[in-house]
Amino acid sequence: MKIEHLAFNVSDPLTFARWYVEHLGLTVKRRLIEPPYVHFLADDSGTVMLEVYGNPDAPKLDFPNVQPPALHLAFLSADLPADVKRLVSAGASIVADVHTLPTGDTFAMLRDPWGLPLQLVKRHTPMI
Repeated sequence: MKIEHLAFNVSDPLTFARWYVEHLGLTVKRRLIEPPYVHFLADDSGTVMLEVYGNPDAPKLDFPNVQPPALHLAFLSADLPADVKRLVSAGASIVADVHTLPTGDTFAMLRDPWGLPLQLVKRHTPMI
């Protein structure tokens, strides 16, 4: 089987979706402009999607209190320092700045403006 999407119930899906489109390059594949404001956002491969929506009757994750090892979205980056700087300028915050692991992979851990942990990674040897 293949994963189609991962869904998040968020308090402001319109602003959340816009930020991911503008700053992480996701593309809107489908959206509703009335409640619950469902947005399906695809990465640049067109094969992985996030779904964001605002269902007031369903619980929302407390992203600021989620520890990055427990949950994070990982994005490939060709230029980690530049992407970290650009995303911080757009409202993200740094959890762990750019660093290289013994494997040769380079990482940075951020939080988006809603507190969701975002990992930026440049793999020494691509896995996908």
